[in-house]
Amino acid sequence: FNAAATQNVPVAEIAQYADTVQFCLSKGLAAPVGSMLTGPADFIARAREIRRMVGGAMRQSGVIAAAGIVALTEMVERLPEDHARARRLAQGFDELPGMSVDLGAVQTNIIFFKTEPLVPHLEFIERLKREGVLVSNYGDRGLRMLTHYQIDDAAVDQAIRAAARALRG
Repeated sequence: FNAAATQNVPVAEIAQYADTVQFCLSKGLAAPVGSMLTGPADFIARAREIRRMVGGAMRQSGVIAAAGIVALTEMVERLPEDHARARRLAQGFDELPGMSVDLGAVQTNIIFFKTEPLVPHLEFIERLKREGVLVSNYGDRGLRMLTHYQIDDAAVDQAIRAAARALRG
């Protein structure tokens, strides 16, 4: 869904090249849980059979299905907002002395960046965590942050200010 939003094409245009497609309804689409598997009827029947054999069936799943419907009908169109905020966050980080961001790689709601050698990544993560900003360590790729429907413009500004403080120590 993020790739389709970035390319401004329907999801079906990307999915048409696959026989089956699995996608998550949480994360960027904001459902609390759930994912979908699509494909030919015989494939789906076999997947359901295997799911039951490994204990994957759920009772009373209507509440979860309702959240999935909201994810698909209301959250897809707002994904470009996440992408714009990720771009603004990346640009703000890139302007800070001691941070490097490959702005060309920021195409969806994910940004990777580095703070070393000025501040080791694990130390930077801890400094931001104390300020309520969460960052993931991605090893050689550096650090990773994402934007989503709960991240508004104020949160982006807060993260940039917190990163500036974390770089200073």
